[in-house]
Amino acid sequence: MTNLTLEKLPQAVSQLFDRLDTIENLILNKNNQTDSDQLLTIQQASELTKLSVPTLYGYVSRQEIPFSKRPNSKRLWFSKRELIAWLSEGQTKTVEVINQEANLFLKKNKS
Repeated sequence: MTNLTLEKLPQAVSQLFDRLDTIENLILNKNNQTDSDQLLTIQQASELTKLSVPTLYGYVSRQEIPFSKRPNSKRLWFSKRELIAWLSEGQTKTVEVINQEANLFLKKNKS
């Protein structure tokens, strides 16, 4: 497309859109693959959660955090998706969210 003329412009724009769609799909697929579910070591889990390794070992021993361990193995594995969900469980609700939930509850149980 080095010699782009006015007559070739619609075709060139169409090709650009096709290439842009291809690039967008590649990026989305790559993000889905990398974020889908990675297994992390305890050091990587520590970096993700911003918790120290000894703190994570404490949670593991009390079974307060999701983890995996193969039989006859000392290594712990953490699912990235499960760790993010575990961190989100501790999220504090705002007053606005609590009021919305209370109003919804009252509407459902009004009868």
